[in-house]
Amino acid sequence: MAIFRKIWAAYAAILFLVLMTLSLPVILLNMIVAPGIPALRHNIWYLHHFFTPLFLTLVGVRLRIEGREKLDKKQSYVIVGNHRSSLDFIVHAHAFPGVFRFLAKQELQKIPVFGWVVKKMCLNVDRRSAMSRARSVVALKQQLAEGWSIFIYPEGSRNKSDDMLGPFYDGAFRIAIQTGAPLVIETILNMYEIAEGYDLSPGVVRIVWDGPISTAGMTAADIPTLKSEVEQKMRERITAYMNSRG
Repeated sequence: MAIFRKIWAAYAAILFLVLMTLSLPVILLNMIVAPGIPALRHNIWYLHHFFTPLFLTLVGVRLRIEGREKLDKKQSYVIVGNHRSSLDFIVHAHAFPGVFRFLAKQELQKIPVFGWVVKKMCLNVDRRSAMSRARSVVALKQQLAEGWSIFIYPEGSRNKSDDMLGPFYDGAFRIAIQTGAPLVIETILNMYEIAEGYDLSPGVVRIVWDGPISTAGMTAADIPTLKSEVEQKMRERITAYMNSRG
């Protein structure tokens, strides 16, 4: 079984790069026909709602999503989600009914083909640079003001610990409070069954949405409370699912 999961993960990685390469003409055509913000929105929609479901179908992964009706496509959100595997960003993207921009670590730009897409579609940050982190905060505020939703992993990077969640950083919650944007929570309940690290197997990924949580009137003093509320909700959701599985 372990060998199968590794072979399936290798197949998925190759398939991803092939599909991404085949998608480049579509992305470039959008950039030529409708340059600027329209092209960006069209390309992100294509990646989130065409490329992603096609990829997931070909690797045998289906999504079962709860709570999506709570979201308003016309509203800008700060979105937070848990991060356990390399498949998470694809699952998170397709589970959202509209489009958003990821806050992505700069290291992803080194991946062939995909790195170029990350550079063009995502907001990138070098976590080792205080200046880069500061610039990313300014960029995030601007994107929210322009009507984008922003996705931030509060754990910062993939959680490789034995705990169901890694430590949360303040960044996502600070941005939500400073901009007054409502915050929504996207929790993947069972990624450990489908993909752990760089292993993968076909199956059903279960996602649940919570919120929106209004940040109107909050100040920096409310960051710890908001962060704790989100972490508790994620833990409750994951624990309830694990208990239901026995």
